[in-house]
Amino acid sequence: MGKLYIVATPIGNLGDISFRALEILKTVDTIACEDTRHSMKLLNHYGIKKPLISCRSQNEAHIAVKISELLDSGQDIAYVSDAGTPGLSDPGNKLVQVVRSEGFEVIPIPGVSAFAAIISIAGNSGKSVTFDGLNPKTG
Repeated sequence: MGKLYIVATPIGNLGDISFRALEILKTVDTIACEDTRHSMKLLNHYGIKKPLISCRSQNEAHIAVKISELLDSGQDIAYVSDAGTPGLSDPGNKLVQVVRSEGFEVIPIPGVSAFAAIISIAGNSGKSVTFDGLNPKTG
């Protein structure tokens, strides 16, 4: 049985990717991407050549079934969104739900977090913070 890795990717600066994330992307059999064109910039920058599967919000439920089949055949799969952590204001939730319900292991590979970055410079002396998602792209 294969494993699904949920891999955080850089937010803007390609140098912000973790060594562990690069190792996973280099060793998995296939990489599922929110947008393959966007992910190719990162993969090309680091010389990573793997088969890609488009897994965006519009086809996530359907592609999750295909990914489960690949996992069942023994393939390891990484999932990346365009920037940041999949499932956190990005696609990935449906994929994780389907794969977990099929009994496959889902492993988070942490990395850059826009939320943590903004909190680190906010000067907030309180111990609690509420995150209610990102603002919509359009008004």
